Amino acid sequence: MAAPRPLREADLSWVEGVFTDVDGTLTSSHRLRSTTVRALERLADAGLKLVLVTGRPAGWGEAWARTLPVDGVIAENGGLFFLRGRGGRLRKVYAESPRVRGHNRLRLETEVAAVLRQVPGARLSMDSAYTEVDLAVDYNEEARLGEEGADALESLLRARGVTAVRSSVHVNCWLGRFDKRSAVRRFLKLAWGLRLEPGDPRFVYVGDSFNDAPMFGEFALSVGVGNVRRVLDRLETPPAFITRAEEGRGFEELTRAILAQRGRRASRGVTP
Repeated sequence: MAAPRPLREADLSWVEGVFTDVDGTLTSSHRLRSTTVRALERLADAGLKLVLVTGRPAGWGEAWARTLPVDGVIAENGGLFFLRGRGGRLRKVYAESPRVRGHNRLRLETEVAAVLRQVPGARLSMDSAYTEVDLAVDYNEEARLGEEGADALESLLRARGVTAVRSSVHVNCWLGRFDKRSAVRRFLKLAWGLRLEPGDPRFVYVGDSFNDAPMFGEFALSVGVGNVRRVLDRLETPPAFITRAEEGRGFEELTRAILAQRGRRASRGVTP
Protein backbone atom coordinates (compact mmCIF):
# COMPACT_ATOMS: atom_id res chain seq x y z
CA MET A 1 0.00 0.00 0.00
CA ALA A 2 1.45 3.37 -1.05
CA ALA A 3 2.33 5.81 1.71
CA PRO A 4 0.42 9.11 1.76
CA ARG A 5 2.01 11.90 -0.23
CA PRO A 6 2.56 15.41 1.20
CA LEU A 7 -0.46 17.68 0.82
CA ARG A 8 1.54 20.05 -1.39
CA GLU A 9 1.43 17.38 -4.14
CA ALA A 10 -2.39 17.31 -4.27
CA ASP A 11 -4.24 19.11 -7.05
CA LEU A 12 -6.99 20.86 -5.11
CA SER A 13 -7.79 23.49 -7.72
CA TRP A 14 -11.07 21.86 -8.80
CA VAL A 15 -12.45 21.12 -5.32
CA GLU A 16 -16.12 22.03 -4.88
CA GLY A 17 -16.85 20.34 -1.56
CA VAL A 18 -15.23 18.98 1.59
CA PHE A 19 -16.44 16.01 3.62
CA THR A 20 -14.72 15.92 6.99
CA ASP A 21 -14.49 13.81 10.11
CA VAL A 22 -14.81 15.71 13.39
CA ASP A 23 -12.94 14.17 16.37
CA GLY A 24 -9.19 14.48 15.89
CA THR A 25 -9.73 16.15 12.51
CA LEU A 26 -11.60 19.35 13.31
CA THR A 27 -11.01 19.16 17.06
CA SER A 28 -7.67 19.76 18.76
CA SER A 29 -7.15 18.08 22.14
CA HIS A 30 -10.92 17.38 22.13
CA ARG A 31 -11.77 21.09 21.61
CA LEU A 32 -12.97 22.97 18.53
CA ARG A 33 -10.65 25.95 18.09
CA SER A 34 -12.00 29.29 16.86
CA THR A 35 -9.45 29.22 14.02
CA THR A 36 -10.85 25.89 12.83
CA VAL A 37 -14.40 27.26 12.85
CA ARG A 38 -13.06 30.19 10.87
CA ALA A 39 -11.57 27.73 8.35
CA LEU A 40 -15.06 26.25 7.87
CA GLU A 41 -16.45 29.75 7.42
CA ARG A 42 -13.79 30.63 4.82
CA LEU A 43 -14.63 27.52 2.80
CA ALA A 44 -18.34 28.25 2.98
CA ASP A 45 -17.79 31.91 2.05
CA ALA A 46 -15.85 30.71 -1.01
CA GLY A 47 -18.90 28.73 -2.11
CA LEU A 48 -17.69 25.24 -1.21
CA LYS A 49 -20.07 22.57 0.04
CA LEU A 50 -19.29 21.28 3.53
CA VAL A 51 -20.48 18.05 5.18
CA LEU A 52 -19.43 16.66 8.56
CA VAL A 53 -19.06 12.86 8.73
CA THR A 54 -18.88 11.58 12.29
CA GLY A 55 -19.53 8.76 14.70
CA ARG A 56 -21.05 11.23 17.15
CA PRO A 57 -24.76 10.99 18.05
CA ALA A 58 -27.76 12.28 16.14
CA GLY A 59 -28.22 14.96 18.81
CA TRP A 60 -24.79 16.39 18.06
CA GLY A 61 -25.48 16.14 14.33
CA GLU A 62 -28.65 18.21 14.52
CA ALA A 63 -26.95 20.88 16.64
CA TRP A 64 -24.01 21.12 14.21
CA ALA A 65 -26.33 21.22 11.18
CA ARG A 66 -28.18 24.16 12.72
CA THR A 67 -25.22 26.14 14.10
CA LEU A 68 -22.15 25.53 11.91
CA PRO A 69 -21.65 26.74 8.31
CA VAL A 70 -22.24 23.28 6.83
CA ASP A 71 -24.60 21.82 4.24
CA GLY A 72 -25.18 18.62 6.15
CA VAL A 73 -24.06 16.24 8.87
CA ILE A 74 -23.70 12.47 8.56
CA ALA A 75 -23.87 11.09 12.11
CA GLU A 76 -23.53 7.77 13.94
CA ASN A 77 -21.14 6.37 11.32
CA GLY A 78 -23.71 6.65 8.56
CA GLY A 79 -26.79 5.54 10.47
CA LEU A 80 -28.52 8.81 9.64
CA PHE A 81 -27.85 12.25 8.24
CA PHE A 82 -29.20 15.79 8.20
CA LEU A 83 -29.41 17.94 5.07
CA ARG A 84 -31.12 21.11 3.99
CA GLY A 85 -34.36 20.47 2.13
CA ARG A 86 -36.72 22.78 0.31
CA GLY A 87 -37.00 26.22 1.82
CA GLY A 88 -33.89 25.59 3.90
CA ARG A 89 -35.68 23.23 6.25
CA LEU A 90 -33.57 20.60 7.95
CA ARG A 91 -34.31 17.08 6.75
CA LYS A 92 -33.41 13.91 8.64
CA VAL A 93 -32.73 10.70 6.70
CA TYR A 94 -32.11 7.24 8.21
CA ALA A 95 -30.16 4.40 6.63
CA GLU A 96 -32.77 1.83 7.70
CA SER A 97 -36.50 1.54 8.42
CA PRO A 98 -38.01 2.13 11.88
CA ARG A 99 -38.74 -1.59 12.27
CA VAL A 100 -35.16 -2.60 11.49
CA ARG A 101 -33.74 0.16 13.69
CA GLY A 102 -35.90 -0.91 16.63
CA HIS A 103 -34.92 -4.56 16.34
CA ASN A 104 -31.23 -3.78 15.94
CA ARG A 105 -31.19 -1.34 18.82
CA LEU A 106 -32.49 -3.86 21.34
CA ARG A 107 -30.02 -6.49 20.25
CA LEU A 108 -27.14 -3.98 20.14
CA GLU A 109 -27.76 -2.88 23.71
CA THR A 110 -27.71 -6.53 24.85
CA GLU A 111 -24.51 -7.40 22.98
CA VAL A 112 -22.64 -4.27 24.09
CA ALA A 113 -23.64 -4.73 27.72
CA ALA A 114 -22.24 -8.27 27.63
CA VAL A 115 -18.91 -7.05 26.25
CA LEU A 116 -18.61 -4.20 28.76
CA ARG A 117 -18.69 -6.76 31.54
CA GLN A 118 -15.65 -8.48 30.03
CA VAL A 119 -13.32 -5.47 29.75
CA PRO A 120 -12.31 -3.82 33.05
CA GLY A 121 -12.99 -0.10 33.05
CA ALA A 122 -15.04 -0.17 29.84
CA ARG A 123 -18.17 1.96 29.74
CA LEU A 124 -20.44 3.62 27.25
CA SER A 125 -19.47 7.11 26.19
CA MET A 126 -21.32 9.88 28.00
CA ASP A 127 -23.01 10.91 24.76
CA SER A 128 -24.34 7.43 23.93
CA ALA A 129 -27.53 8.58 25.67
CA TYR A 130 -28.17 10.81 22.66
CA THR A 131 -27.69 8.16 19.98
CA GLU A 132 -30.45 6.57 17.92
CA VAL A 133 -28.69 3.92 15.87
CA ASP A 134 -25.24 3.11 17.21
CA LEU A 135 -23.53 3.07 20.59
CA ALA A 136 -20.04 4.16 21.53
CA VAL A 137 -17.67 2.68 24.09
CA ASP A 138 -15.28 5.25 25.52
CA TYR A 139 -11.61 4.29 25.40
CA ASN A 140 -9.87 7.67 25.00
CA GLU A 141 -12.18 10.53 26.04
CA GLU A 142 -13.14 10.23 29.71
CA ALA A 143 -11.81 6.66 29.94
CA ARG A 144 -8.18 5.65 29.47
CA LEU A 145 -8.23 2.06 28.18
CA GLY A 146 -5.41 2.54 25.67
CA GLU A 147 -4.87 0.67 22.42
CA GLU A 148 -4.96 -2.71 24.15
CA GLY A 149 -8.38 -2.02 25.61
CA ALA A 150 -9.71 -0.73 22.30
CA ASP A 151 -8.38 -3.83 20.52
CA ALA A 152 -10.10 -6.09 23.04
CA LEU A 153 -13.40 -4.25 22.69
CA GLU A 154 -13.34 -4.46 18.90
CA SER A 155 -12.50 -8.16 18.94
CA LEU A 156 -15.20 -9.08 21.46
CA LEU A 157 -17.88 -7.02 19.74
CA ARG A 158 -17.09 -8.43 16.31
CA ALA A 159 -17.21 -11.95 17.71
CA ARG A 160 -20.83 -11.24 18.69
CA GLY A 161 -21.72 -10.03 15.19
CA VAL A 162 -21.48 -6.32 15.96
CA THR A 163 -19.73 -3.91 13.62
CA ALA A 164 -17.07 -2.19 15.71
CA VAL A 165 -14.68 0.49 14.44
CA ARG A 166 -12.76 2.95 16.53
CA SER A 167 -12.42 6.68 16.12
CA SER A 168 -9.77 8.67 17.97
CA VAL A 169 -11.93 8.63 21.12
CA HIS A 170 -14.54 5.83 20.96
CA VAL A 171 -15.13 2.33 19.71
CA ASN A 172 -18.30 2.86 17.68
CA CYS A 173 -20.54 -0.17 17.35
CA TRP A 174 -23.71 -0.88 15.40
CA LEU A 175 -25.85 -3.48 13.69
CA GLY A 176 -26.93 -2.76 10.15
CA ARG A 177 -25.67 -2.51 6.60
CA PHE A 178 -24.32 1.02 6.59
CA ASP A 179 -21.14 2.96 7.19
CA LYS A 180 -19.71 6.38 6.44
CA ARG A 181 -19.09 5.44 2.80
CA SER A 182 -22.64 4.28 2.02
CA ALA A 183 -24.07 7.35 3.76
CA VAL A 184 -21.90 9.73 1.73
CA ARG A 185 -23.05 8.09 -1.50
CA ARG A 186 -26.69 8.48 -0.50
CA PHE A 187 -26.17 12.03 0.75
CA LEU A 188 -24.61 13.12 -2.56
CA LYS A 189 -27.53 11.66 -4.50
CA LEU A 190 -30.32 13.07 -2.31
CA ALA A 191 -28.79 16.47 -1.60
CA TRP A 192 -27.32 17.37 -4.98
CA GLY A 193 -28.16 14.61 -7.46
CA LEU A 194 -24.48 13.71 -7.74
CA ARG A 195 -22.31 10.64 -7.54
CA LEU A 196 -18.64 10.31 -6.74
CA GLU A 197 -16.73 9.30 -9.87
CA PRO A 198 -13.37 7.45 -9.96
CA GLY A 199 -10.62 10.03 -9.67
CA ASP A 200 -13.21 12.72 -8.91
CA PRO A 201 -11.42 16.09 -8.37
CA ARG A 202 -14.52 17.83 -6.99
CA PHE A 203 -14.61 16.46 -3.47
CA VAL A 204 -12.12 15.99 -0.65
CA TYR A 205 -12.46 13.73 2.37
CA VAL A 206 -10.34 14.46 5.44
CA GLY A 207 -10.01 12.24 8.51
CA ASP A 208 -7.63 10.78 11.06
CA SER A 209 -8.57 7.30 12.28
CA PHE A 210 -9.70 3.72 11.64
CA ASN A 211 -13.33 4.53 10.87
CA ASP A 212 -12.14 6.87 8.11
CA ALA A 213 -10.41 4.10 6.13
CA PRO A 214 -13.45 3.31 3.91
CA MET A 215 -13.61 7.00 3.04
CA PHE A 216 -9.92 7.19 2.24
CA GLY A 217 -10.57 4.45 -0.31
CA GLU A 218 -13.67 6.13 -1.72
CA PHE A 219 -12.19 9.57 -2.46
CA ALA A 220 -9.33 10.13 -4.89
CA LEU A 221 -8.64 13.30 -2.92
CA SER A 222 -8.44 11.75 0.53
CA VAL A 223 -6.43 13.60 3.16
CA GLY A 224 -5.26 12.54 6.57
CA VAL A 225 -4.43 15.20 9.12
CA GLY A 226 -0.97 14.71 10.59
CA ASN A 227 -2.03 12.61 13.59
CA VAL A 228 -3.16 9.84 11.24
CA ARG A 229 0.53 8.84 11.20
CA ARG A 230 -0.05 7.13 14.56
CA VAL A 231 -2.30 4.51 12.95
CA LEU A 232 -1.07 4.40 9.35
CA ASP A 233 0.53 0.99 9.74
CA ARG A 234 -2.83 -0.47 10.80
CA LEU A 235 -5.17 1.26 8.33
CA GLU A 236 -6.68 -1.03 5.72
CA THR A 237 -6.73 1.94 3.32
CA PRO A 238 -4.51 4.96 4.02
CA PRO A 239 -5.24 8.48 2.78
CA ALA A 240 -3.72 9.62 -0.51
CA PHE A 241 -2.28 12.76 1.06
CA ILE A 242 -1.27 13.95 4.50
CA THR A 243 -0.93 17.34 6.18
CA ARG A 244 2.10 18.45 8.16
CA ALA A 245 0.02 19.73 11.07
CA GLU A 246 -2.16 17.56 13.31
CA GLU A 247 -5.83 17.70 14.24
CA GLY A 248 -7.65 21.02 13.66
CA ARG A 249 -4.47 22.75 12.55
CA GLY A 250 -4.14 20.11 9.85
CA PHE A 251 -7.65 20.94 8.65
CA GLU A 252 -6.73 24.61 8.62
CA GLU A 253 -3.67 23.73 6.52
CA LEU A 254 -5.91 21.91 4.04
CA THR A 255 -8.28 24.89 3.92
CA ARG A 256 -5.44 27.26 3.05
CA ALA A 257 -4.23 24.91 0.31
CA ILE A 258 -7.70 24.56 -1.26
CA LEU A 259 -8.39 28.28 -1.28
CA ALA A 260 -4.94 29.15 -2.60
CA GLN A 261 -5.13 26.68 -5.48
CA ARG A 262 -8.69 27.65 -6.40
CA GLY A 263 -7.62 31.30 -6.32
CA ARG A 264 -4.70 30.70 -8.67
CA ARG A 265 -6.96 28.81 -11.08
CA ALA A 266 -9.50 31.63 -11.03
CA SER A 267 -6.78 34.23 -11.66
CA ARG A 268 -5.81 32.35 -14.82
CA GLY A 269 -9.42 32.41 -15.97
CA VAL A 270 -9.66 28.60 -16.09
CA THR A 271 -13.24 27.30 -15.81
CA PRO A 272 -14.56 23.73 -15.40
